[in-house]
Amino acid sequence: MPRYKRLVDNIFPEDPEDGLVKANMEKLTFYALSAPEKLDRIGAYLSERLSRDVARHRYGYVCIAMEALDQLLMACHCQSINLFVESFLKMVRKLLESDKPSLQILGTNSMFYSFFVKFANIEEDTPSYHRSYDFFVSRFSEMCHSSYEDPDIRTKIRMAGIKGLQGVVRKTVNDELQANIWDPQHMDKIVPSLLFNLQSGERTESRSPSPLQASEKEKESPVDLTERCFRELLGRAAYGNIKNAVTPVLMHLDNHSLWEGKTFAVRCFKIIMYSIQSQHSHLVIQQLLGHLDANSKNSATVRAGIVEVLLEAAAIAASGSVGPTVLEVFNTLLRQLRLSVDYELTGSYDGSTNIGTKIIKAHEERQLQEAVIRTIGCSFANTLPTYQRSEVMLFIMGKIPVPGVHPALPSTGSGPEGTRMIQIMLLKSLVQVSGFQTTNMLTALPSSFIEPLLSFSLTEDPEVRLLVLQILLSLIDRHDNTPKFSNISIISDISVLKLKVDKCSRQDNLFMKKHGQQLYRHIYLGCKEESSGRQHYETLFALLGLLSVELANEEVVVDLIRLALALQDLALSTDEAMPVFNRCAVHALAAAYLNLICQLTTVPAFCQHIHEVIEVRQKESPYLLPEDVFIDNPKLPSSLEKVEGDVLFLQSKITEVLGGSGYNTERLATPYIPQYTDEDRLSKRKSIGETISLQVEVESRNSPEKEERTPAEEITFETLKNAIVDSVGMEEQERERRRQVVEKFQKAPFEEIAAHCGARATLLQSKLNQIFEITIRPPPSPSGTISSGYGQSQSRSVPIYEMKFPDLCVY
Repeated sequence: MPRYKRLVDNIFPEDPEDGLVKANMEKLTFYALSAPEKLDRIGAYLSERLSRDVARHRYGYVCIAMEALDQLLMACHCQSINLFVESFLKMVRKLLESDKPSLQILGTNSMFYSFFVKFANIEEDTPSYHRSYDFFVSRFSEMCHSSYEDPDIRTKIRMAGIKGLQGVVRKTVNDELQANIWDPQHMDKIVPSLLFNLQSGERTESRSPSPLQASEKEKESPVDLTERCFRELLGRAAYGNIKNAVTPVLMHLDNHSLWEGKTFAVRCFKIIMYSIQSQHSHLVIQQLLGHLDANSKNSATVRAGIVEVLLEAAAIAASGSVGPTVLEVFNTLLRQLRLSVDYELTGSYDGSTNIGTKIIKAHEERQLQEAVIRTIGCSFANTLPTYQRSEVMLFIMGKIPVPGVHPALPSTGSGPEGTRMIQIMLLKSLVQVSGFQTTNMLTALPSSFIEPLLSFSLTEDPEVRLLVLQILLSLIDRHDNTPKFSNISIISDISVLKLKVDKCSRQDNLFMKKHGQQLYRHIYLGCKEESSGRQHYETLFALLGLLSVELANEEVVVDLIRLALALQDLALSTDEAMPVFNRCAVHALAAAYLNLICQLTTVPAFCQHIHEVIEVRQKESPYLLPEDVFIDNPKLPSSLEKVEGDVLFLQSKITEVLGGSGYNTERLATPYIPQYTDEDRLSKRKSIGETISLQVEVESRNSPEKEERTPAEEITFETLKNAIVDSVGMEEQERERRRQVVEKFQKAPFEEIAAHCGARATLLQSKLNQIFEITIRPPPSPSGTISSGYGQSQSRSVPIYEMKFPDLCVY
């Protein structure tokens, strides 16, 4: 018998309970170090003995053999270690294939502590290309799902499986010559096994009778070990491996219906987001968005669960981690919002046969819609820089459908109600995104955004108008003044509001010059709406207040006072069929605002006049003040026919007192008249005759002079009829002319076409020459005059290149 076999046999005692013979083990170790070429034979012989002992159920000798293998593995690091490792793995595999839990645990612990932990960081001299860990991944994953009857043994088996997976990951994750552990065939086994233990751990903890018992059993529970292993796996994932690591998580949550509970899914993705490298966060968000699209026809609870997870994941991600696909993120969320609205109104998933039998619950779709809106605002928008928020706002605005103008979304079976709901949902999303402060209003509210936004303030839907006002408030308010204007009331001293007022900057002045008239006009028309309620008027008052403290210069103050007086005239007008509440509300709004603006201007005579009118109203007409109007049960008269005398604010008096303080009296004396534009057709309430006969005031902000207006032509039925008939005839003539031109160019010879085009070019050149002769003015010097044939002097226009300059003027 060879010496290495005798040395191996000598380490085994007669009675296995005596354990490894240490003296003989030292001899075997010394021999292995002295003759490293014998190490592979020693391993093979030990493996042979272990297999025989397992077959004969001599488990004591099995434990001794594994202990000897561990000691040899730790002591020897020669070039032939690879062959010994193969024998070691062969023995571990033999133990893992056994039905005995104790042998499975023994093999796993030996492999983990002796091979994975201590040997993982040792670089092998000659890599083993044929070594495979497929069996170990499969076996350890199976152990993680153990359903052994004894709960203590079951826990030990599962923990052994988790340790085994952790060891395989450590050994192979950074070794390019080993099997790629990130392949889907391995990840699809490892990740679900870890998630299974995380989930089962949650159920065990939920049944824990007391915190004390929970702390005692914490060491026995595989939950902590599982989470540690999961975090280690994700922390080692490179850029290209994130997808393979996250996809099994999504599939596990799908297969076990874990989206609906939300808590476990949120916990999983919190672990993922905190474990991966921060620069890879946007990859996880992209996968969640793709998964949301893939489940677009699933139940609302599943989609809501994915959106909630998306919300948590985005909140954890660092600023800007959404990456270069910001608009793609919002596009996906807005698309899901539109689909949810369609599902709620139509009651079906586009007639799909496989899930069309599902009952769509409206309240679940509403919860999903709120979750999407919350995700848009609270997660993504709050992590984006200001310039990207502006882009997102423009992007969302482009998605809002405007019937008959630019329906951005495809038509669906939900009809007008669906369009209205989509408008409301997208405007709610804008409310969430618009909550940021900016120093430059021109960048925060560009024309491409504010013009379509204000056009929605003309719609009949009161909810849409209110959302538009809320968006304007959030964008204009840069000093958190909005809550101080939340209630309309007469305040004798506005210093109690502690308003934050900054000097109006140059950019603010430019913004008001560009968009001020639009804002005034929409405030006026908003007060005029019959469907406006208490909340609308309170928001309009807050908007007027914010304009006064955020963007007001002297010219803006004058315009706002004129607007308040125009609102008073609106409430007095008998031409407008406004309900009593609206008339009283407009009177009260004008009074509250004039009380505010007079104290901001600090002109004593102006304040005195406003306070005198308010005192008269308090005695004679309290229903014209906000304290009696903007309450739960307004104290209103049955009719509002005669409002005159001392209860009205007088424009002449205000012009007089403000003129003495240096304000533009001519502008103050000019009544404010709103400028009607083509946007008014969105309200769908103006008749053709009313729209044509509207008085349009073209008012210059720089010069108060007004041009004389020509009297408007009287519009009659015959005029309209002739206009329609003439337009039809003109269309037919134009169509015939185009047909002749096309036919001429198709059939006429080339010479005729060339001559025709040449004649037109010559005619065009002659016209241009005439225009140039008219527009070129004769220079003062050095060109002079020439005498015409009739003895008259005629100015001659000299081109600049023909002028004769003195030598001193030539450089």
